[in-house]
Amino acid sequence: MRIRTIENTKAEGRQGEDSAVEYLEKKGYQIIKTNFIFGKLGEIDIIAKDNDVLVFVEVRKRNNLDYGTPEESMTNAKRHKIKRVAEAYLYVNKITNVDCRFDFIGITKNNGKEVLNHIVNAF
Repeated sequence: MRIRTIENTKAEGRQGEDSAVEYLEKKGYQIIKTNFIFGKLGEIDIIAKDNDVLVFVEVRKRNNLDYGTPEESMTNAKRHKIKRVAEAYLYVNKITNVDCRFDFIGITKNNGKEVLNHIVNAF
């Protein structure tokens, strides 16, 4: 049995984000920033451009479904927090008059392989 530690959890999260970045780049997205942190308010996993649209991407990875799917882990409170951090990103970078959207990438394992579920305009 493997003991879960904060370090293991963070490493697995980074691995999931790396897989999501690779996936998005293959789809033609331009990655602008990963792990944008705004003080204690929170973090956005990936900020990218899809043509002329600025996309804020939340990535959730689950190695098993004991506690539900990655999609089920997105609470209203988490969505609200991500929106607030996105507003902070736009403000800090003086970005105005740009179309934005929020995507979600859920990652699960199936027979040892990662399976990505990309939800465009998730919330």
